[in-house]
Amino acid sequence: MLKDYLIVEKSALPDYFLKVVEARRLLESGACQQVSGACEQVGISRSTYYKYKDKVIEPTSLTAGRKAVLLLMLDHQSGVLSKVLNRLTGFAVNILTITQSLPIHDRASVTISMDISELSDTLDAMLDTLSQVPGVESLRLVAVE
Repeated sequence: MLKDYLIVEKSALPDYFLKVVEARRLLESGACQQVSGACEQVGISRSTYYKYKDKVIEPTSLTAGRKAVLLLMLDHQSGVLSKVLNRLTGFAVNILTITQSLPIHDRASVTISMDISELSDTLDAMLDTLSQVPGVESLRLVAVE
């Protein structure tokens, strides 16, 4: 999965990517309560924000890599989440939070935040392993810090 990512110097990017990151910061900090206000403040359209908000990730430090957030779509079957958590345990990660939605159409979204400072393999290997768990319909790395 990490093969889908690049690390690019900010000066090489169009300015709207940086504005999307700034708008997200305003929303996360509470400085802006609504997307429209954050977008207006940084000078981008709401459609630009929504198009790129999950595509542009700003690491706090290139060497940090201590926390990660995953978004999974799981089949609503007994034991699927347990299997995912067991696989994560095999990679020596420390689960910080788990948020699971109510199942709709026999699928539930699950957000897992974890400390990956003791990760026993590469992040890519962990993501590939999780995507192979029966019942995992989709998996996305949302953030790495």
